[in-house]
Amino acid sequence: MDNIAGRKSSLSWVVNISVFFLVVLWLLPTVGLFVSSFRTADQIASSGWWKVLFPSEQNLTLRTAGPDEQVEQDGLYVLEGQLFEPGSEAEISVWGASSRDIAAYEAGETAQLDDGETLFVGADGSYRMESPVPFEGSRGSRVFVTAETPPELTLNNYKNLLFDPNNVDGMSRAFMSTLTVTIPATVIPIVVAAFAAYALAWMDFKGRALLIACVVGLLVVPLQLALIPLLRLHLAIGIGKGYLGVWLAHTGFGLPMAIYLLRNYMVGLPRDIIENARVDGATEYQIFMRIILPLSFPALASFAIFQFLWTWNDLLVAKVFLIDATGKTTVMTAKIVELMGTRGGNWEILATAAFVSISVPLLVFFLMQKYLVRGLLAGSVK
Repeated sequence: MDNIAGRKSSLSWVVNISVFFLVVLWLLPTVGLFVSSFRTADQIASSGWWKVLFPSEQNLTLRTAGPDEQVEQDGLYVLEGQLFEPGSEAEISVWGASSRDIAAYEAGETAQLDDGETLFVGADGSYRMESPVPFEGSRGSRVFVTAETPPELTLNNYKNLLFDPNNVDGMSRAFMSTLTVTIPATVIPIVVAAFAAYALAWMDFKGRALLIACVVGLLVVPLQLALIPLLRLHLAIGIGKGYLGVWLAHTGFGLPMAIYLLRNYMVGLPRDIIENARVDGATEYQIFMRIILPLSFPALASFAIFQFLWTWNDLLVAKVFLIDATGKTTVMTAKIVELMGTRGGNWEILATAAFVSISVPLLVFFLMQKYLVRGLLAGSVK
């Protein structure tokens, strides 16, 4: 009796819990990326993002003051100060003077170093270094500590990425280059696919069924399979190193999906409207522009979302078809890789750069999400 009209199924709670679980599971990576973008490199290396609200134990490499700050007291040369930044609440548990034994001493102990030097390190990060001879060198001594640090969120990653003079110009150019690639690479396939989908849906001509089968077959062709032949073709005709080449590449790779999606939507439109327009003397172009396009806006918007997300986050096609040694046409995905360097330097800003990169696609998605489901379900119900 649970499926009587007007009564809810007794298993509806299972569906609700399952949907909630899937939504949470889907959002976890984005939440983790967002939280990590506000953490320091040491925090990211020492604990997962889910421990952001709890103290974490970290292995840190700190330095004492340089020899130019030494003072002479009772016949000894002394360096003293604080290893941590002012205001830090970190607490040292163990420390060491060598990277081979970073837990040689407890906090509060004094270590006997070479040449009669001694080093005291307190739990709060205070230190006192004494030597019978003057300290030499240009930098302070390294101290390896294991400290429990309180939870901390910082905007330094965003400041370094967006306002550092070494990064801001490159990121600005990369942002504009990505827009230059993405907008035409989204508009061009929509325009071409709309005409093709209308012809395949409502115009009778020989070979139409074969063309539809070819479009469906192209959906399963791997992108990587066509990269080298297409690049050789672009180089042969002189468009392999600029925006035109990457626009046409994205258009070619996106057209099968666009035609398939739009054709399924258009074929489900009421036939009476189109036949009445033809009886009234409307041409195929007029029917397409004044009837089909306005009614097909949900499908157009749905594909626009997919195409925009794909081209914005693309790295492979841009690397192959957008060749530029000067960096003027570098897209954001490639710029993020460059920021990390060949040895993975500055990897702590990877989460920050990735979240900055996905902010625009997220905005586009939320603005147009109401059309997404309507477009995807096109043609599924008559």
